[in-house]
Amino acid sequence: MIIDFHTHTMASDGTLTPEQLVAEMRKKSITYFSITDHDTIDGVKAVKHIPQGLTFITGVEMSVEFPKTLHILGYGFDTQHEELNASLNQLQDFRKNRNTKMLEKMDKLGFKISMEELISEAGSDLVGRPHFANLMLRKGYVASYQEAFDLYLKKGAPLYLDKKRFEPDKAIELIHRAGGIAVMAHPYQTKLEGDSLENLVKELVSYGLDGIEVFYSQHTPEKVQQYKAFASKYELLATAGSDFHGANKPEIQLGMSVATEDLTGFLTFVKEKACDFS
Repeated sequence: MIIDFHTHTMASDGTLTPEQLVAEMRKKSITYFSITDHDTIDGVKAVKHIPQGLTFITGVEMSVEFPKTLHILGYGFDTQHEELNASLNQLQDFRKNRNTKMLEKMDKLGFKISMEELISEAGSDLVGRPHFANLMLRKGYVASYQEAFDLYLKKGAPLYLDKKRFEPDKAIELIHRAGGIAVMAHPYQTKLEGDSLENLVKELVSYGLDGIEVFYSQHTPEKVQQYKAFASKYELLATAGSDFHGANKPEIQLGMSVATEDLTGFLTFVKEKACDFS
């Protein structure tokens, strides 16, 4: 079956609107999917209709405190949950303040970009580093999108400013209180291996982790087998997603072909929590 439970729209750092993403899902004969924008559910809320043959579940990707990279995916939650919305809004407010400070740093470097241009580029006021990079390229300040990150926007670079994150246990707790399940996203991005990675998984399980993203566009067959073993050992649901961002990450294609039996537990949950647009 072809599914994708890890995708991004213009509500965070993707390049497609939610409506365009749904249309692409249909073109690719994807049967089950979610939108998992970074620290926002605005893209999820924008979905008003799902074509016949597609099953949609609410999603979000939360950045959490960790020395490297650690993200927690939430699925099947109530989009109207007050605490979830208030907490995500706080993150977005912090992001807006960060963007203002980044513009001030850019101005000192001679890069003339306005907040209005950023909002126009993003299609909303949810501006992220990809939107900075796109404008820097368009205005000739860099020779490529990747150069913008390598020289100015990546962690440790002159324009980088960190963003506010939840503690891992708080993110999992928040997702649960909103009626959803919490999944460890792309474990390889933690940069941990062997016992160190397993110890992190055990720690997250102690906080109530429900699943692990076993199938992912950048996971090698060896990593898939390792993460499947974690799922079995710690009774975690196995999930699958590409991490599609559209033109911002053109090397990642939409959709994942996964054997149904490898996702049985998660698909049961998806069917129970699927959004009804009737």
